[in-house]
Amino acid sequence: MKTIYRIAKTELNTMFYSPVAWVVLVIFSIQSSWKFFNSIERFEKAQKIGEGLGNLTQTIFSGYSGLYTEMQNYLYLYVPLLTMGLVSREINSGSIKLLLSSPIKIKDIVLGKYLAIAAYCLLFVGILGLQVVIAYFSIDNLDLKFAISGLIGLYLLVCTYAAIGLFMSCLTSYQVVAAISTLVVLAGLNFIGKLWQDVEYVKDITYFLSIAGRANEMLEGLIISKDVLYFVLVSSLFIGLSIYKLQTGRDAQSVSQRILKYTALVSSILALGYITSRASLSMYYDMTRTKDRTLTETSLNIVKKIDGPVKITTYVNLLDINYYMAMPYSQNSDIASFEKYTRFLPQIEMEYVYYYDTSNNEALYAQNPGLNDKQLAQKMIETQDLKLKKLYSPEEIKKVIDLRPEQNRVVRTIEYNGKKTFLRMYDDMFKVPMEKEISAALKRVVVPAPKIAFATGNMERSVDKNGDKNYKTGFNEISFRYSLINQGFDVSSVDINAQNIPEQTSILIIADPKTQLSQGAVDRISKYIDEGKNLMLLAEPETNSALAAITDKLGVSFTKQALVQESETNSPDYLVTDLQKNIDPAIIKFSKNKNNNPIPFLGSSGITTTKNTGFKVTPLLKTNSQPAWESQTGITSIPEDLKKQPSVTSIPLVVALTRNINGKSQKIIVAGDADFMGNAELSRGGSGTFQFVTDVFNWFSNYEFPIDTTRPENTDKKITINANQVFINKIVFIGLFPLLIILSGAFILIRRNRR
Repeated sequence: MKTIYRIAKTELNTMFYSPVAWVVLVIFSIQSSWKFFNSIERFEKAQKIGEGLGNLTQTIFSGYSGLYTEMQNYLYLYVPLLTMGLVSREINSGSIKLLLSSPIKIKDIVLGKYLAIAAYCLLFVGILGLQVVIAYFSIDNLDLKFAISGLIGLYLLVCTYAAIGLFMSCLTSYQVVAAISTLVVLAGLNFIGKLWQDVEYVKDITYFLSIAGRANEMLEGLIISKDVLYFVLVSSLFIGLSIYKLQTGRDAQSVSQRILKYTALVSSILALGYITSRASLSMYYDMTRTKDRTLTETSLNIVKKIDGPVKITTYVNLLDINYYMAMPYSQNSDIASFEKYTRFLPQIEMEYVYYYDTSNNEALYAQNPGLNDKQLAQKMIETQDLKLKKLYSPEEIKKVIDLRPEQNRVVRTIEYNGKKTFLRMYDDMFKVPMEKEISAALKRVVVPAPKIAFATGNMERSVDKNGDKNYKTGFNEISFRYSLINQGFDVSSVDINAQNIPEQTSILIIADPKTQLSQGAVDRISKYIDEGKNLMLLAEPETNSALAAITDKLGVSFTKQALVQESETNSPDYLVTDLQKNIDPAIIKFSKNKNNNPIPFLGSSGITTTKNTGFKVTPLLKTNSQPAWESQTGITSIPEDLKKQPSVTSIPLVVALTRNINGKSQKIIVAGDADFMGNAELSRGGSGTFQFVTDVFNWFSNYEFPIDTTRPENTDKKITINANQVFINKIVFIGLFPLLIILSGAFILIRRNRR
């Protein structure tokens, strides 16, 4: 060990007697400081003009344009300049012969030189660490552990780069060639993860070898044993290769012996890497304050209930627009997207099934007129050189699973303990399911899903049709991630005039019947209510009389006409509502509306209590304190004679009825407007309607669904230094600090030359 230390000390002295080491430090210091203080300055200005800030630690240090991310992208340029002369300098000068003929072990020579460069790399971490210290005094409640996690990741990365550079330096006497070769190898390791991803077994090895993004999890605050071991193993591989290469100058070995040694080393490293990258052997440590890189408590409670094999099967239609997300070359990345779950459920098995069938990919059909589905599938295979073990035809896939209700889209099934449910792709920017959707799907195979039944038979709103007034978006749209069918609910319809309400129904919704309910329908609904089951009644002012028999049983009634309010910007039937304050959370809990988004009602009746039927009536939404009048619908302005009529304020528009019956809590919602749950209103930007509807169904399901994946609010949301202090820091760290490094380097170099 003493020999290794002495060699490292000598190598460090040599490095600092070279201008290159000092120039690299100066450039790194200026570049990192410029990025860091520019970010601080930008957020300080934003804070000054009143913009809300949040999660500053992560935003400044990681993410798309954070300090760590930026410096990670440039580290590969610095290292070859430092490592190119480690051994090639010795080879070029001839001193390598003296080293090899000395009693010093080659292992000690290589480890000493590697220790020297690893020690130098600590200076990079030290400069970044100094900026973390500045951030600690510049950001209120900085997440220090998060920042430290990123430093660890960057140091392991740069040390791995150094090991690669060391080996390349052993191969040539030309330092420039060593530097270029190092860049080539680093580029290769970044690219290798994309090679042969459609070849079984080989794809796992090349994916493991890829260094691209390997430090990203640590930069985001999560330390994973397989990533740490990757850096250790790859560094060990190239250090071992360096030792073997130098031994060829000392030991007389045959070519076959050398090949055997190299093969054994590479094979053992690859085997160890493959084994340690398995989910069941990986360990995790989340260094974020709010545990952002770990499942939320709600999701953890779900996975704890799973004890046994879980199978996730992805059905990929080659003709669907999202087919590329689960192709063989994307499987490793796709599997990695479930790592939050495989961390706790290593028994998850993932399978991919490929088929072709008619899809909604209009662009594909338009670009290939005259081709049938089979010809299109064959064209996709040929043009993309796809290697598929099996491609199911439409007839074959239907024998396995009927995906027509899923519109033959790319979709997954989750199977556990004999139960199966769908996990879908979505038509939004992210496409893939997030924790909220995955946890909801897993929970569906653990506990019974709440079942929503929509009444039909009286021209009610449809959950299967588009159009402003129908309900497909919020309830039955498979391509919309926040539709309740994707958040854990089952949605179906029942003709209450001709059919009994299914026994397993959790929530019956009667949405704006246009014709009178038959006596059979009234009897079925009355029986349903008497059994203590949950109900939702939605009516429009013109047709609310159709529900009179039901509302009378509940002890409430609708106003005969719509409510209107005077407004300078909106039509009279546009009601500005107020969410009732101080609602007893034992009755119903609502999410905090941070943005104070309004919940508009267009053409709504008011609701009044007519008699006591044993229900506790709790208003949820009311008109605001501005005067309102009853009027016929369709008016464009409030006539003067109507203004002379008595007005009302704070009239309930949505009420919750609750009672305890048959040993359980019965929940009923009555609303004077059926449009607020329609496709148009749920898609309205800047509205709080969608959150209100979500909260209501969360209440109906006893807060089981949708899954709550909210996390504690980040507290690092304030810059504590002013513009002048930022400017002074920029002068010090971008100007004076690099100047100090330059002067130090000049002093050492001049002193050495004088000697």
